[in-house]
Amino acid sequence: MCGIGGEVRFDGSTPDADAVVRMTGAMRSRGPDGQGLWSDGWITLGHRRLTVIDLSEAAAQPMVREDLGLALVFNGCIYNYPELREQLRAAGHTFRSTGDTEVVLVAYAQWGEDFVDHLVGMFAVALVDRRRRRLVLARDRLGIKPLYLAQSPGRLRFASTLPALLAAGDVDTGIDPVALHHYLSWHSIVPAPRTVLRGVRKLPPATVRVVDADGRSHERVYWRPDYLRDPAHADWDDRDWRDAVGEALRTAVRRRLVADVPVGVLLSGGLDSSMIVALLAEAGQHHLQTFSIGFDSRGGEAGDEFHYSDLVARAFGTDHHRIQLADDDLVPAVRRSVHAMTEPMGSHDVVAFHLLSEQVARHVKVAQSGQGADEVFAGYAYHQPLTRVGRDDAATTFAEAFFDRDHAELTRVVDPAYACDRDASRELLATDLAAPGAQTALDAVLRLDTHLMLPDDPVKRVDSMSMAWGLEVRTPFLDQDLVTLAAACPPEHKVAQGGKGVLKEIARQVLPAEVIDRPKGYFPVPALRNVDGPLRHLVTEALTAPAARERGLFRSEYVAELLAEPDRAQAAAGSNKLWQLGLLELWLQSHDIR
Repeated sequence: MCGIGGEVRFDGSTPDADAVVRMTGAMRSRGPDGQGLWSDGWITLGHRRLTVIDLSEAAAQPMVREDLGLALVFNGCIYNYPELREQLRAAGHTFRSTGDTEVVLVAYAQWGEDFVDHLVGMFAVALVDRRRRRLVLARDRLGIKPLYLAQSPGRLRFASTLPALLAAGDVDTGIDPVALHHYLSWHSIVPAPRTVLRGVRKLPPATVRVVDADGRSHERVYWRPDYLRDPAHADWDDRDWRDAVGEALRTAVRRRLVADVPVGVLLSGGLDSSMIVALLAEAGQHHLQTFSIGFDSRGGEAGDEFHYSDLVARAFGTDHHRIQLADDDLVPAVRRSVHAMTEPMGSHDVVAFHLLSEQVARHVKVAQSGQGADEVFAGYAYHQPLTRVGRDDAATTFAEAFFDRDHAELTRVVDPAYACDRDASRELLATDLAAPGAQTALDAVLRLDTHLMLPDDPVKRVDSMSMAWGLEVRTPFLDQDLVTLAAACPPEHKVAQGGKGVLKEIARQVLPAEVIDRPKGYFPVPALRNVDGPLRHLVTEALTAPAARERGLFRSEYVAELLAEPDRAQAAAGSNKLWQLGLLELWLQSHDIR
């Protein structure tokens, strides 16, 4: 797990190596164990290293194989690298290291641009084919590892984080009106390829982009499972689906044990992380380190789920770490977590993940987490009504349940200088849901959740906050084979039992019933949910700061209305809207964007 960056020149000039050094310097937390720089006339690559697999210098990056005419920087983990290495050896290739980085490089030597089809894991790759004078950029199937791009005449820069590109300088930091529309509509989600800044884009998940030395490029999406019923499964009943999904999940959990350092688990006490603990114990993992976090309760709302995480830890004999934090820890943590965000993220649990990762990184370098289960297996409340509507009604049903604001309300929020002249969020939603390859309304929404929104919400949140502390987090529920199987699974098996029905049936084989049948929980941070006290002061300060007034992003009367009505702002909807606006301004100011 690392931070990568680089610059390509198309105009005959030499890449700015100092700019690449600034990029890698901004990503030191992603790779505190080493750094490297490599240039080849028209391209410079930079790298920060977190040692997880092959801890020796033989696996250092940028990795160059002169005999193959290839150079590489790589962020992520290839879980099937031992099997691939043996396959490539059988094809006549040799290796100088024992890790996964060189396997990626040699896989390209063997299969060319199709190398990604052979990789099982999470990755962002920048590979230089020196003989063909081309750069190959690739991102994993579910977008777990990020890759940001900044293109200008004669030049392309890329990095694992957006702030790294800002550190390099010369980026168009104007606000993208369409991205702002998405941010304010979709729980702060800005789907790829956009970011909130005009001058920065993201390589979409499951995409390979080939960039030639003359600036020409082409790209392809190499993976996109169909959300259709497979005739091969036509005679499967509930038990068949339970067994097949259970076996795929067990494989996913085992795959994510590959490491030359210990692997822990982020144990919230919910169904998903508890299942990971249970399946690791079933696979023979003893004295597993598990971690839970809790905050002060507020107004009758519990600030932790320790009852459930303790229950699971006792049941499986884990070495459990219970981390209790007070509200006083939150304000400085908000500032630090905002600065660590690759993009502004308005979810309350971003700060909780930042604080949790800080503590976990003191004990382990790698942890498994339950992110993605709700998107893949229909765990949210808004999934339920989608079983009762047709494809034509999916967009309306989803928008009514999910959107923070409709287009009409946005005209009251955003200053005309930044307003989008069309309902861009509803248009993108309708286009994605109407695309072929989904059988029912719920199939279409689960595809949207998993492939468009998830990479830029929970996945990005976990990657940003964990890598801020040099912690690698792996997500078994986003295993490519498990996701493909779940896409083919009939919706009724997923929405059963209030959501994630097929997972709950698997869990009944390995977990206490109390953990399975409990009410659905979320990362509880009551002080953030209410946005009161010192946190309200922080948000108010951000929205009324000189930089905010000069930018004029939001209509002043709307901001004044939110700030002047404490009762309304403390209601759930008002609190979320206030936090969302304040968080965006905090992020822009944190990175001195004007």
